Amino acid sequence: MTQTRMGNIIWATAELLRGDYKQADYGKVILPMTIARRLDGMAGRHRDDVEAVLKEHGVTAAPALLEHAAQGPVYNISGFTFEKLLADPGNLAANLIHFTSGFPESIREIFQRYKFAEKVQDLADKDLLHQVVKKFASVDLEHVSNEEMGNTFEDLIRRFSELSNETAGEHYTPREVIHLMVQLLFTEDDDILATEGAIKKLYDPTAGTGGMLSSADDHVKGANPDAKLAVFGQELNDESYAICKADMVIKGYDPKNVQQGNTLTDDRHAGMKFDYVLSNPPFGVDWGKAFDAVAKERRTLGMTGRFGPGLPRKSDGTFLFMLHGLHKLDDGGRMAIVTNGSPLFTGNAGSGESEIRRHLLENDLVEAIIALPTDMFYNTGIQTYIWVLSKAKAEARKGKVQLIDAGKLFEKMPKSLGSKRNRMSPEHIARVVKAHGDMEESAISKVVPVAEFGYRTITVDRPMKHSYAATEDRLARLHDDRKLRKRDDLEDIVAALREKVGGDVVKNRSTFQAQTQLALAPLGLKATEVKNIVDLLAERDETAEPARDGKKRLLPDTDLRDTEDVPLTEDVQTYFEREVLAQAPDAWINDEVRDEKDGGLGKVGYEIPFNRYFYTYEAPPSLEKVDARIRARSSRIMDLLKAVVG
Repeated sequence: MTQTRMGNIIWATAELLRGDYKQADYGKVILPMTIARRLDGMAGRHRDDVEAVLKEHGVTAAPALLEHAAQGPVYNISGFTFEKLLADPGNLAANLIHFTSGFPESIREIFQRYKFAEKVQDLADKDLLHQVVKKFASVDLEHVSNEEMGNTFEDLIRRFSELSNETAGEHYTPREVIHLMVQLLFTEDDDILATEGAIKKLYDPTAGTGGMLSSADDHVKGANPDAKLAVFGQELNDESYAICKADMVIKGYDPKNVQQGNTLTDDRHAGMKFDYVLSNPPFGVDWGKAFDAVAKERRTLGMTGRFGPGLPRKSDGTFLFMLHGLHKLDDGGRMAIVTNGSPLFTGNAGSGESEIRRHLLENDLVEAIIALPTDMFYNTGIQTYIWVLSKAKAEARKGKVQLIDAGKLFEKMPKSLGSKRNRMSPEHIARVVKAHGDMEESAISKVVPVAEFGYRTITVDRPMKHSYAATEDRLARLHDDRKLRKRDDLEDIVAALREKVGGDVVKNRSTFQAQTQLALAPLGLKATEVKNIVDLLAERDETAEPARDGKKRLLPDTDLRDTEDVPLTEDVQTYFEREVLAQAPDAWINDEVRDEKDGGLGKVGYEIPFNRYFYTYEAPPSLEKVDARIRARSSRIMDLLKAVVG
């Protein structure tokens, strides 16, 4: 039986559900039933040997003995097969549930996550169970290779995901995006693709239905049949986890390699390192529920843990998954991860996001960033990006980041699936992979020195130039001050200022402050309270003398305080003289604001202004062309009006 025909037969079984189930729910019935039938066939290969162990040791036989007899992790101790199930239609539901409970714990969990017992009872209540089981029993899934069955199962997952496209994007990554990521992951690594007997490990911390793991495995096997890629994953969603684990079992992998849980708070592969990491994490999703656990790990482990470089804002946890994946990489490892645009530029110098970018770029971990077309995913039409990270960049790539704009490399889909309206053809994928592999400098590819993404945010101050007076309009401000209006002696303060300071304008802060202190001395005000009153009686005056403190240092006017982003490729003082002093000769750099890591002036930040590198200026149309368009449209409007009015 061909793979296509096998898939079509199983797909046709869904027709039995029409009317009794929504289309979006077909997969919740057909996929676990497919798993059950496939496992029935796999268990049948060594059923006699397993039954011999059961006959000698009973159903409490050690799992190791049963695995040895089955020559793998798939065996069943229930005594049932699909054929035997059909022989007792009166007890079909109970026996089918008993059949699935006869698998080892690591496989039983798949059916538990699917809530298979509930599905079976629901089918029985709708008088559909016998028809469905009979249909599956007619399909021989025993004499099918793991590769053929895996491809069939993947095809079924895709079809059912498309039927339920309202939520498909949460757990399903479009196949062409996965193919591109996999090729980018391996394009710089000839070891596993060409070395005989190569053994590598790949990990997906947000495995979804396992599409990335399967695709990576298929790619490696296609390039080097002698290579072995051990795949590992973790997934939060129960149903997606069940599909992913089932896919791994069907393909002959150890089901224990796929774990369920929240990757950020409960790393189920703790302590393990991998050669490759692939991930399409939930971007733009609030991670506030995990904040306490993540923050605690960062405080406790610092840079030896996963989140040492920094924490992003709670509204988007994409960077956390990137840091997690990076932490799981072995020396020389590579990672490809899908993100939205936020990790490129969100956050000012010193923020969590900027510090994470700083860690990635200063440690030369970013190899390439690829902009994908919009409308590529099922649940969002926004611009997305693939980041390729490497712990051992090729010599030619060191100190550089390649930016590839694949935003226009797509074709329209014949039919939209949710928000997905575009797709990349094999030719589009090949174009991106070639540009990446060749480190191409072209209209769609730029190779940028890392230093270009860095800047130093310096704080620029200007002197305080105020005039001071105790005029009636300025004294009125004291009644609006939150602290002063609570004082019982406020009117005494105002009266003393009115009488002893008066309305004459003073342009020297020290002189006026001395006058104010003298006038208010009998009232026993604190120095900070006097200073607050002086500030309330001030108005900016460029003709006034610059204010100074007791050590004759210029006092800054905080209302005029500003910042400048100085590229790391430029000298701070040279930039300041050119860009700031030319406009404000009395300005200076606040040397109290310094970077925590390098101690230099200001704060170091990093952002990746992706679009700037691909911007092409288009001149606006000439005035003559604009005028001609206006006349043409005006004429058209007049013609329409004439047709209406007659």
